[in-house]
Amino acid sequence: MKKIKPFVVLASSLLSVTLIVPSVLVLPFAEGKTSGKLGVNLTQAPAKQTATSSAERSVDVAVYRANKGKIETVTFEDYLVGVVAAEMPAEFNEEALKAQALTARTYIVHKMVTNDTLGVPKGAQVNDTVTNQVYENNDDMKRNWGMDYDWKRKKILDAVRATSGQILTYKGEPITATFFSTSNGYTENSEDYWGGSYPYLKSVSSPWDKSSPKFNYQQVVSVKNFEAKLGVKLGSSSQIGEIVERTAGKRVGKVDFNGKVLSGKDIRDKLDLRSSDFTWSRKGSSIIISTKGYGHGVGMSQYGANGMAAEGKNYQDIVKYYYQGVEITKADSMLAKK
Repeated sequence: MKKIKPFVVLASSLLSVTLIVPSVLVLPFAEGKTSGKLGVNLTQAPAKQTATSSAERSVDVAVYRANKGKIETVTFEDYLVGVVAAEMPAEFNEEALKAQALTARTYIVHKMVTNDTLGVPKGAQVNDTVTNQVYENNDDMKRNWGMDYDWKRKKILDAVRATSGQILTYKGEPITATFFSTSNGYTENSEDYWGGSYPYLKSVSSPWDKSSPKFNYQQVVSVKNFEAKLGVKLGSSSQIGEIVERTAGKRVGKVDFNGKVLSGKDIRDKLDLRSSDFTWSRKGSSIIISTKGYGHGVGMSQYGANGMAAEGKNYQDIVKYYYQGVEITKADSMLAKK
């Protein structure tokens, strides 16, 4: 890589102090009487790597670039760097970035081993959207990072190489390494959100997330849109639905709207909420919805991983906490068959 000039280092250091914090909707409802609300009725570690493993050097990844409508073939290492760059802030702790690199590698190895190309065009192995893993190439990174490109890419590359050849397995098989941004203080059982039960995707406490800028959020939906999207009628009742079930991860399991029962996931999807841990109240012709957390909640919390790293935990500690009963295994033999 090019030698970085001192003034670039100084400028980069100053610019990297602050993480980008998503804008929060400013509500015009600080004052005023509430006319309805949501009720509740609940009856030893692998050696550090400094270079790419030989197996990874022999493998390429065919990525379908959705916005461009074309397939881009990249080296295995470049693919991992591009995923980590797109999925986690480079400003995060090195151990958190290593944990993210490990999940990214596990994901693509699992796809390759099982020959899973569902949802991608012929010739591609994976796409670059949230339906698989978000991916950016070097041009994307340069455009997004500007003068911070050199140090950010190096930091992520170091994280990828520090975990080179390693994946997460359960009983010898690559796991479904799901992850998300921010929890509500707990992760979610896989079966409570998607229906499928995975023994390593179980709810655990994640208190570090409370310091995430994405922990709390509010949004406004008109009563008309609320009713239309959920297929319910609110009428003049002082109670807008009733929570009748919660999940192991303290999220909304089910809400009963006068006999019509919707799951927390359904409500999140239909109203495009950040989380399925929500509550709401009505003020005039609007529904004010408050959520905790950001994402589905299953697997590794990214802000939780960063919080654990800040307390001195390494990437092995992090992944074994969020994925219960897994092992860190060499993937070379699996990749050698590809």
